[in-house]
Amino acid sequence: MHNPAPVDHPVHELIQRRWSPRVFSDRPVEAATLLTVLEAARWAPSSFNEQPWSLIVATRESPEDFERLLACLVPGNQSWARHAPVLMLSVAKLAFARTGKPNRHALHDVGLASAQLALQATALGLAVHFMAGFDGALARKAFAIPDGFEPGAAAALGYHAKIDDLPDEARQKALAPRRRKPLGDFVFSRTWGEPAALVR
Repeated sequence: MHNPAPVDHPVHELIQRRWSPRVFSDRPVEAATLLTVLEAARWAPSSFNEQPWSLIVATRESPEDFERLLACLVPGNQSWARHAPVLMLSVAKLAFARTGKPNRHALHDVGLASAQLALQATALGLAVHFMAGFDGALARKAFAIPDGFEPGAAAALGYHAKIDDLPDEARQKALAPRRRKPLGDFVFSRTWGEPAALVR
């Protein structure tokens, strides 16, 4: 099951293929494959090379950890994410290790690591669905996340399901057209809100 982005300008095919399904195959993700996905996150750029990301990872092979992370998701996400073979939670370190001062770029840098993780997963035939719908306080307690660290996003990872295996409603959502704002809505020049000449 794939739903490529209808891009307006040429982009790398991994970017066009990256997609966030809500249904996954029951095929487990091999340890070596998961390590490659995590290695891609490891090599993301970051301010002062602080690498302020941590990832909590739970696979179905460790049911207790998997259920603990699943329980942190809002019910609507639990309903479909429980079928993914891997769940993850990104966490940002909010202060620079070298100075102790606030790192206002930490969540940006965790986002970069997450993006690299998603593209590497796509290259390996996997899909990732990131989720804002989780209880950060519950995750902090469940995994003993210390002060000074902020849960960023949950994620489900696995292989794509076959379109024929999807229930009708899920199939309709999976095949629905993908949409993004046009470049003129967010690429500015001169002053805020004025589309750059390049994208007019």
